[in-house]
Amino acid sequence: MAPALIALAACSGGGDDAAKGKGKGGQPGQGTPTVGYVVIQPSSVAMTTELSARTTAFESSDVRPQVTGIIRRRFFTEGTLVQKGQPLYEIDPRLYRAAANEAQANLQSARANEQAQRVLANRYKPLAEMEAISQQDYTNAIATSRQATASVAQTRAALETAQINLKFTTVPAPITGRIGRSLFTVGALVSATQTDPLAQIQRLDPMFVDIQQSSGDLLALRRSLGQNGIVPTRAEVRLKLEDGSDYGATGTVEFAEALVNTETGTVTLRARFPNPQGLLLPGMFVQARFAQAINQRAFLVPQAGLSRDAKGNATVYVVDANNKAVQKKVKADRTQGAFWVVTSGLNPGDRIITQGLSKIAPNQGVKPVPENTAQRIEAPKQDSSGGDASQKKAG
Repeated sequence: MAPALIALAACSGGGDDAAKGKGKGGQPGQGTPTVGYVVIQPSSVAMTTELSARTTAFESSDVRPQVTGIIRRRFFTEGTLVQKGQPLYEIDPRLYRAAANEAQANLQSARANEQAQRVLANRYKPLAEMEAISQQDYTNAIATSRQATASVAQTRAALETAQINLKFTTVPAPITGRIGRSLFTVGALVSATQTDPLAQIQRLDPMFVDIQQSSGDLLALRRSLGQNGIVPTRAEVRLKLEDGSDYGATGTVEFAEALVNTETGTVTLRARFPNPQGLLLPGMFVQARFAQAINQRAFLVPQAGLSRDAKGNATVYVVDANNKAVQKKVKADRTQGAFWVVTSGLNPGDRIITQGLSKIAPNQGVKPVPENTAQRIEAPKQDSSGGDASQKKAG
């Protein structure tokens, strides 16, 4: 039995040496790990942001009476589309029609008096020259004629005012849009000085969306423009509705107010959206996602290749020139699709490890291959006798 025990001990020692050789250059008990990498290059990436917003009607107008009286008729159906100039209400016009007729009669009387005074002044002129009448009488006749002319102008203005007030008894639509409910019914007394409107009209296509952005974020964006490859762009806005669905149509930012709200510390950005189906209604809360600038030196790193440490710092593993996995801290504040947008910490041409990360440690030697390279699995080698060489050796 002694020779057999010696042979068994020899086989056991050879196995330990093989295990040690396999672990050389990798983790204990492992060979050099194979990792998949991607080569990154800088690209133009939109600097997008998502902010809360509220919809606002493109045009909004209160329907108000401009004369006092009783509403006699209503010409529209609540909730329908009305056109600019379309009659909406009729206020009792009888008093205003009578006032217009009175002003017309006063104008005719003033014209007749003006004509008589002008003729009288013309007749006095030759008589005053031959001193048949006093010069004072002629002067008084001229003054009376001029007063009569002024009276004609005054009564003409009174007639125009009366006619305008008569037109105001028919209340038209000031804009084209959808009209809401009528706040006053037929038979109600209304006045030009009342605070409540008769109804409200809103134009819903297109629609405004007011976006609230922090003044600090806006200031940082403006300071960054022109630096580190960041250039401005025309912002196209996408909306997420209250139910979480995407609105579909895109809008554009029209302007930013030059005033900071002292209560919220925000600046209002106004975007314009088409609304042909009337899906957006005034006062809705939405989420606006848009790009305010483009970073021309950003890197898109697959999400699988980036992780965060206990402090929340973003890190990636980069294969260096010696085929070692070097851990780097990077700045990645947001994602874009399946990628992290990295704005600092990387260089063009870096090889970012995206596969096999669980098998490596910092500064460990690796065998890098392009991402998604197929793994080759070889069949066990056979010796000349047809048996398994590894099994034979173990035996």
